Amino acid sequence: MEQKWSTAMYKRVLITGFTLCVVLVTKPTSAIDIYAEPEVIIQNGTTGVLRCSFKSSQVVSSSTTVNWSFQSNNPESRFFNARDVIYYFTNGQGFQGPEEFKDRVQFIGDINKRDVSIHLSPVQFSDNGTFFCDVRNPPDISGTPAQIQLRVVRRESLPQSNTTLIIGVVCGALLLLVIIAAVVCAVVRHQHRHDYEGAR
Repeated sequence: MEQKWSTAMYKRVLITGFTLCVVLVTKPTSAIDIYAEPEVIIQNGTTGVLRCSFKSSQVVSSSTTVNWSFQSNNPESRFFNARDVIYYFTNGQGFQGPEEFKDRVQFIGDINKRDVSIHLSPVQFSDNGTFFCDVRNPPDISGTPAQIQLRVVRRESLPQSNTTLIIGVVCGALLLLVIIAAVVCAVVRHQHRHDYEGAR
């Protein structure tokens, strides 16, 4: 009976020790959340900003990497069939991608603030397509790249802002109020003067 108990205890200790070793040696991977605007519309020939940020439970370090890639909407483009890396950031340094994007992509984010945005200048019609923003912050390496659908348009195709119209309406209303106030003041003065002369 004593021998059986010792064997059972031995197995239990062995299993517990093995489990503890597995937990201590194996680093579990965590998820990372990556955010970006789903669609951006930019005028051809201008500078466009593609914003991307991430949320991670880990401290940002030199092992944090940022990967921007592109897939074209144009079947005739070499970027149509598969995504191609256009910018890569690691160890505090950025690396340019293919010739079509070289010197047009610039990292403008602050990785310590979890901002990995880029700007593209000048934007071209060939940039119509999907941009993918991917971040790895070990051990947070499991995440879905954020996607930005870029639409490059001519100036006349840009959506018109209502801001100018609103400012015009407000200014017009204020001007109308000033005119009404001036007319009311003139009428009151004239009436007062008429009453004064009648009393004499």
